[in-house]
Amino acid sequence: MAIFILFILGLGFYMLSKQGNDTLVESNYYEKGLTYDEEYNALENTFAEHAEPIITVNPNQLILQLKDSANYSLVLMRPSNAKADKKFAGKTIGKNHLILLQRNVTDKGLWLLDLKWESNNKNYQYKKSITL
Repeated sequence: MAIFILFILGLGFYMLSKQGNDTLVESNYYEKGLTYDEEYNALENTFAEHAEPIITVNPNQLILQLKDSANYSLVLMRPSNAKADKKFAGKTIGKNHLILLQRNVTDKGLWLLDLKWESNNKNYQYKKSITL
């Protein structure tokens, strides 16, 4: 009986120590809720204008090709470890409107890609799960 009580107490202390480290809940969820309409409109622009990026993964690079030249912000989120998230921003490269990322800065496995860009005075957004 005493061992069972110690097990339950230990489990309780463990759960309390892990509280706040949940990577499935974003820390700024309230602020994101306030800007939901902007995000929804950007997602709608992407699909209505068939502006989804072409994603190519090779051993050395992650390549994203956009429809037009754009300023972008890209977040690669690791579902299993929020500390491994990567953020990138910049302008597309060349006449093919490419975003090039080196793969040596990312762990292998599942990543959530969240790409936001502005082109021709319109905002766009694209979200997808990818495996690197």
